[in-house]
Amino acid sequence: MCDEAKLARWAREGLNRRQFGLLTGAAAVGACAPMASGSNGGGDGDMSLPAMTERQVSFETPAGTMDAFFVAPVSGPSPAVLFWPDIASLREAKRNMARRLAGRGYAVLVVNPYYRDVAGQQFQDFADFAGNNGFQKVKPWREKLTAEAIMADATAAVGWLDAQPEVDTARGIGTQGYCMGGPFTFWSAAAVPDRIKGVASFHGGGLVRDDNPMSPHRTFDDTQARYLVAIAQDDDADAPDHKAILREAAAEAGRPAKVEVYAGDHGWTVPDSPAYAEAAAERAYADLLALYGAAL
Repeated sequence: MCDEAKLARWAREGLNRRQFGLLTGAAAVGACAPMASGSNGGGDGDMSLPAMTERQVSFETPAGTMDAFFVAPVSGPSPAVLFWPDIASLREAKRNMARRLAGRGYAVLVVNPYYRDVAGQQFQDFADFAGNNGFQKVKPWREKLTAEAIMADATAAVGWLDAQPEVDTARGIGTQGYCMGGPFTFWSAAAVPDRIKGVASFHGGGLVRDDNPMSPHRTFDDTQARYLVAIAQDDDADAPDHKAILREAAAEAGRPAKVEVYAGDHGWTVPDSPAYAEAAAERAYADLLALYGAAL
């Protein structure tokens, strides 16, 4: 998982703010740009992106007003995706990831999970989070993000999506999450099983919680979705039994699930993470598109 010890290690290894910023910029461009047709890693085919529309939005939930970033193709109604960011929340790296997915024909809503306490972007990038006591800043916000809270948020977000002209309500909704957002995808699918049909967790933390009846791995029975559970290699080393637990739980519930360890450390899919690994990130992106292609 992404933790303070890892941030301290990155700092000791000399990844300073300027280097981190250069990494962020280069990787973000790569993550947003389409790949050439026939390239490895599930590229985006056509070198030109379709026209898209994007806007900052807000909507009511039982806990207040949630703010979010929404991007969609202008070509017509598209299947929707509920996007849960990682611990550093809304920022340009996440908006770029959403834009890339919108370029493949999806209407993507990137939500601010911390809306109960703050609105909008709180960190410029992951370097800003790491270098400015981000863990301590978000700790009281994260404590409010229980399974029940996220399920209520997901229900409100899906309701908002289904009211948008850019969304094709005849097709299922996908949800994807990163780091702390990984469990949120499981709870989202359990909250709105008739709408959420594709679930993707990337280096999700806390997917198996033995002492919690709402552990994500116990929610498969409550959903109607297909799953992609992409595990970081260092997270797998810390908890090597979790992948088998997840596979067994999905199989017992009869839910199609690809649970796999990827050749990247925690954060490998996120362009502004110091763990970003392009080849493994492209493979994960291709698997995401395959999931949505089959489920939505």
